[in-house]
Amino acid sequence: MLAISDEKLLYLLEFVDRRGLEREIERLRIKTESAIIPGSTEPILMIEEDLQLYFNGTLQKFNTPIWFLGSPFQKMVWQELINIPYGETRSYLNQAKALGKPNSYRAVANANGMNQLAIIVPCHRIINSNGKLGGYSRGLHRKKWLIEHERKFTTN
Repeated sequence: MLAISDEKLLYLLEFVDRRGLEREIERLRIKTESAIIPGSTEPILMIEEDLQLYFNGTLQKFNTPIWFLGSPFQKMVWQELINIPYGETRSYLNQAKALGKPNSYRAVANANGMNQLAIIVPCHRIINSNGKLGGYSRGLHRKKWLIEHERKFTTN
């Protein structure tokens, strides 16, 4: 995975093989008016620890401070994703209804696809209304694995 941050906030967490990653990095560079250079910061160290705990099944909510790079609508969509409990899924329509915009499920799906904080902002928890996985810009194999991983560690 690739993580990009400044000294205080994490801006991007992505799988290194995500299609369009170079475009995402360039958009981030332009938006923040910053050079992106290798290094380690407090948010990078925090996300490394958070990811280890998440993959070990002992972390359900991330502690790393994040920053959303997006429109007001996208930020609202991504915040709603964070509200979905670990180990649970919702449909695109459920997510749109939770935002008070039931007819905007396609716009919600598009906003989910623009999320630059993989796993932390859990767009993998959104599925089709018929129960099928739907889309996932990071690969359906990863979406399936992440959903199964979380369910494995959810106690009911």
